[in-house]
Amino acid sequence: MALACEPDSAQDLQAVGKTRLSVWFWDVYDAQLLTDSGNYDDYDRRALRLSYLRDIKAKDLVETTKEEWQRMDIAVTSEHEQWLEKLQEMWPDVSNGDCLMLVETEQGHSSFYNAEGRLGGIDSAQFTDDFLAIWLSPNSRFKDERNELIGAK
Repeated sequence: MALACEPDSAQDLQAVGKTRLSVWFWDVYDAQLLTDSGNYDDYDRRALRLSYLRDIKAKDLVETTKEEWQRMDIAVTSEHEQWLEKLQEMWPDVSNGDCLMLVETEQGHSSFYNAEGRLGGIDSAQFTDDFLAIWLSPNSRFKDERNELIGAK
């Protein structure tokens, strides 16, 4: 049996870096980036695990995803809107101690998991890149946390 938020599809992935996101004085989540190579500069598959430290409604997670795309000048197309609707249907509300994990497939698509198992997926490499850009792009809002995630010094 897989451990909490450890799907079989991520068993071959290795940790790259981890960080804690705190906004003002609230701890929001711990994040960990994994890749098949164990480093950020050379990989075929990625995974991002978010372990939540507070209660957040699914609709707020989805709205924040959209806001971060807009802030990073990622055009929110009709396809992006469809992806956001799928996330709204797929993601549960989270509580302190819950986790959500995106695991990139060999095709570059996204599969989402929590402690109960697979929540669903989005069959688009563009979605995977745009979603992970929130944490991994040089334009990420949280630069120090991004650098910790990708293992940059």
